[in-house]
Amino acid sequence: MFNSDFFTFLKPKNELENIPSDKLSGENKPYIPDSLLIKCPECKKMLLVSDLNENSKVCIHCGHHFRINARRRIELIADEGSFEEKNQEMTSKNIIGFPDYNRKLATAKNRSGENESVITGVCTVNGYRTVVFAMESGFMMGSMGTVTGEKITRAFEYATEHRLPVIAFTVSGGARMQEGVLSLMQMAKTSGAVKRHSDAGLLYITVLTDPTTGGVTASFAMEGDIILSEPGALVAFAGPRVIEQTIRQKLPKDFQTAEFLQDKGFVDAVVDRREMKKILSDLLFMHGIEKTENKEDEVK
Repeated sequence: MFNSDFFTFLKPKNELENIPSDKLSGENKPYIPDSLLIKCPECKKMLLVSDLNENSKVCIHCGHHFRINARRRIELIADEGSFEEKNQEMTSKNIIGFPDYNRKLATAKNRSGENESVITGVCTVNGYRTVVFAMESGFMMGSMGTVTGEKITRAFEYATEHRLPVIAFTVSGGARMQEGVLSLMQMAKTSGAVKRHSDAGLLYITVLTDPTTGGVTASFAMEGDIILSEPGALVAFAGPRVIEQTIRQKLPKDFQTAEFLQDKGFVDAVVDRREMKKILSDLLFMHGIEKTENKEDEVK
C-alpha cells in the first residue's frame, strides 16, 4: 500500500512566483532601459527604439508618425552628401528686452543643438536640385521670430535668384511672443518672399507636420502651390481647445487633422513619411525641374 508519509511531492519554490508585481522590491524588478523601448501613443504597443528609428520613426503596428527633428527630415529626402546649409550662423537676440528671454534662448540652443528654429539650405532630391527648409520643434516649439522669418525669406530669395523650387517642412507653435509685434511682421515678410518666388513661375511645395499652428499656418505654410501633410498632423491657426472655449461647442474628434483638412480641400495629399522622398521627386519631375547631372554645374 502506498504510504504518503514516505513521499512528499513539493513544487520547487521560486521566490518571484505568485508575488504581485507591485510587491516586488526594486532589486527584483526586471530592468528595461528607457532608451530601449517606447510606447506608441496611438496603439499603446511597445516598440523597440532601434526598430522605430529604422522605420523613419513610424509605428510598425499602426503607422503613427512620431515627431522628428529638422535635420532628420532633411536627411530623409536629400540625396546623400548633397545638403548645403545656408545662414547657419544667424541667431536670435533679445531685441525688445523681454524678461528671461536670453535664458530661454540658451536653453533652446542646448536642447535642440540648433541656433534657430529653422534650418535652410540647398540639396538634391533624387537628382532634382531644390531649396529646402525644415522647422525645428526642439527650438521653442518651432516658434517664428525675426531670425526665423529672415532665414526663410532669404531661402525664397535664393531660390528666386537661382530659379529653384522650394520644399518646406513646417512645424510650429506660432509667432514668438518674446519678440512682440516684430515676430508677427514675419508673416507678411515671408509671404512677400513667397509671392515674388511665385511670380517668377517657380514651384513651392509645403509639407505640414505635427503641429503646424498659429502665424506659420496663417502665412507661408498654407501658401504652397502643392500642400502635403504627414498623417495625423494637427494643422490650425487656433487650437481646438481655444475654439471649443470660444464657441462653447464640442468639435469633431478629427477636427484640424491632416485628413480632415484634405477632406475639406485645404491639403492636397496626406503622405506617409517613408514615401515622402519619392512623392517629392515625382512632383519635381512633373513640374519640369531638371536633374543635376554634374556637381560642377550646380549653383554655388
